[in-house]
Amino acid sequence: MKATLAILFAGLALAAGVARAQSEPPVELTGTLAKARASGAVTIAHRESSIPFSYLNARKEPIGYSIELCKLVVEAIGSAVGKELEIKWLPVTSASRIEAIVSGKADLECGSTTNDIERRKVVAFSPTIFVSGTKLMVKRGSPIKSYRDLGGKTVVVTAGTTNHKAMEEIIRRFKVDLRIVVSPDHAQSFMQVVEGKADAFATDDVLLYGLIAGNFAQKDFTVVGEFLSYDPYGVMYRKGDAQLERLVNETFHALAEDGEIERQYKRWFLRKLPSGASIDLPMSPQLESLVRAMATKPE
Repeated sequence: MKATLAILFAGLALAAGVARAQSEPPVELTGTLAKARASGAVTIAHRESSIPFSYLNARKEPIGYSIELCKLVVEAIGSAVGKELEIKWLPVTSASRIEAIVSGKADLECGSTTNDIERRKVVAFSPTIFVSGTKLMVKRGSPIKSYRDLGGKTVVVTAGTTNHKAMEEIIRRFKVDLRIVVSPDHAQSFMQVVEGKADAFATDDVLLYGLIAGNFAQKDFTVVGEFLSYDPYGVMYRKGDAQLERLVNETFHALAEDGEIERQYKRWFLRKLPSGASIDLPMSPQLESLVRAMATKPE
């Protein structure tokens, strides 16, 4: 597989960057790479219902677009440290994912996490792997067509998400008299609308499409309104880890150059998921441009 070779080259490039030349003494591995070499493992924080990025299949195994990309990053880490690495899995929620990385419980967070200014103060991100934004999911036939129709309505959001901030901003800027309720994960937020406890679910549009498809509920629910936020997703890892940062950037360059990001996108967004459902969401022009830029050799 070409992608495997590209990642191996990324690992070799990092090793060359660490050692610089055979005539110089090798630089000691640090941070996550040193941890991985010593333990023989990398811990991936994953989500349980972020379809199709990071969720559980029928056997309760983590699968998805972000998961597959992260597995390739782990392969690159293994190439760099000269050891085949075990993957350990740590389930996280929107509220617990950042702490899992900062505390060292997990080395990579592979889900549907927005790269924004506030989060970059405490964690680091890979190049963008998806571009989304906040929209509203409602029952078909609902009078809600946009945020302007939310006066007197109840909107559910998932704890620890940028979508919560987006809805609070709608209240502040446009004086919309809506009520926000918070659920611990996307699956429970979805059920709030299913059970009639909330009038709308506000989260990233792609996650709404994924939940609707995953529950075969296209006849019952729809996604409405304009984008209420801009949310570029990335793989999260510890801040200040220079060796890992270089490896991650070089690996994603290799994946973009080789076409593996596009292949994984087609697998998870255009073809049938393991459940038999299909999201049928072509790659956006914004993401196409970002992937092309990612394929350009980093300095």
